[in-house]
Amino acid sequence: MNTPHASSPAFGPLHFTLRGALDGARACLPIALGVGVYGVLFGLLARQKGLSLTAALSMSSFVFAGASQLIAMDLWGPELPMLSLIATTFIVNLRHVLMGAALTPWLTRLTPGQAYGSLFFMTDESWAVTLGRYSTDLRRGAASDGAWLIGSGLAVYLSWNISTALGHTLVRGLEDPAKYGLDFAFTAVFMALLVGLRPRRCDLLPLIAATAAALLGGKFLPGKWYILAGAFAGGLAAALLPAPAPTSTCSTEEPK
Repeated sequence: MNTPHASSPAFGPLHFTLRGALDGARACLPIALGVGVYGVLFGLLARQKGLSLTAALSMSSFVFAGASQLIAMDLWGPELPMLSLIATTFIVNLRHVLMGAALTPWLTRLTPGQAYGSLFFMTDESWAVTLGRYSTDLRRGAASDGAWLIGSGLAVYLSWNISTALGHTLVRGLEDPAKYGLDFAFTAVFMALLVGLRPRRCDLLPLIAATAAALLGGKFLPGKWYILAGAFAGGLAAALLPAPAPTSTCSTEEPK
C-alpha cells in the first residue's frame, strides 16, 4: 500500500491557469444559459418594483445571489422591511457554508487571493460543476486545476448580468411570470444539477433525509427555514453513516 505524499495530485498546491478557467466556463455554459431564464425574471421584477436599470445591474453585479435577489424583490416596497430581508437572505445563504466546506480539500491548496476571489463567484451551479470535476479528478488520480471554480462562476456571472439587463429593458407583457412557468426555472436548474452530480448509492439516505426535512419544513416552518432544515438533515444523515471502505463505489479517495 502506497503512502500519500506531497507529489500526489491530491496533495500540494493546485495549478491555477487560464486554461482551467476556460474549461470551467465551457463546462458550466449550458447551465449558465439556464440561469439566464431567471435572470430575465429578476430584471423584469426589478423594473416592476421601480428599480432603475443601474440599480438592478448593481444588485446583480455586487450581490450576485439569485435566490436572495428574487426574495428582495418579493419584500420590496415603499417601506422596506430591513430586518426581515436581512434575516431571510442570511438563512437562504447559509447553504454556502456547506458548499464551501465541501470544496475545502481544494480551496486550502490555493493562495488566499485565488480562493477568496473564486468564492465570490461561487454559485450553486458553478459549485456543483466544480465539485463534480474535482471529485472525478480525485478518483482518477489526475491533477485538478484550481481555476475551474472561478471560470465556471464567471460564466454564470456574465449570464446573470446580461439576462438581468435583457429582462429589465426588453421584456414586456409578463405581469405574472408564473403564468408562463418562469417561476419553475429555479427548480429545473437544480434538478439538472442533481442529475449532473450523479448521486451514488451511499448518497441515497442523505438525499432522502434532506428532501423529507425540507418538505416538512416548508409545510410547518415560517419563511425560508426549510432550506436550513434540509441542509442540516442531509448533513447529519451523511455524518452518521459509516465511512465507506476505500474500495467502495461510494469512496472519492484515490486508490492506494
